[in-house]
Amino acid sequence: MSDDAEPADTRRLPTLDKRPDSTDGWEQSTSSAAHASTGDHDRARRFWSARRVPAALVAGLLLGATGLLLYDVAAVRTGRPAMSWRRWIADQLATRSLDSVWLIAAAAAVLLLGIWLIVLAVTPGLRQVLPMRHTTPGIRAGLDRSAAALVLRDRAMEVAGVQSVRMTVTRRKATARVVSHFRELDEVRVDLDEALADGLHELGLAHRLGLFVDVRRPRKR
Repeated sequence: MSDDAEPADTRRLPTLDKRPDSTDGWEQSTSSAAHASTGDHDRARRFWSARRVPAALVAGLLLGATGLLLYDVAAVRTGRPAMSWRRWIADQLATRSLDSVWLIAAAAAVLLLGIWLIVLAVTPGLRQVLPMRHTTPGIRAGLDRSAAALVLRDRAMEVAGVQSVRMTVTRRKATARVVSHFRELDEVRVDLDEALADGLHELGLAHRLGLFVDVRRPRKR
């Protein structure tokens, strides 16, 4: 054998683990962590929805009802009889008792409608938009949750051993469900934790998001 021969490659090749998992015969590795923003970034508030459709519907209904009532009152003042719907309502209110099923149902419907309008008035809405950190005075930026999930999914696919990723982002947590076809699952999970933590930081979100990573082997066919 010549001294110039190259030494054999003794590096460990990736292998599939055969250890069974306790659920459905899958091997699984999970982790959960919270990644917080610091400083004044947490002061950013959620975006408020204009809610044009509910506002237009309520305004249209109120305008139509008020206009019809004013027209009927003016007609009665000029000597004409009241409209049939006003006479019917007056008769129903005069003859029905307060424990009537129809009165209770109507009151419940009006109550639910009022609660819904109050909730719309006092909550920001736009749950799909995540506020971003303030980097320029006077300018607010937001990131759609689906776009954030797509960016994080691309970061996760760059990790060695990852076969597929299903990424979901909510207002408080980013969840990665990963299928890994080689390498140790704990090693893949550690790399995913690091890659996704960097990805969350680079997104520039104002509020902290928890990170949950679930790594499994492909299901056996």
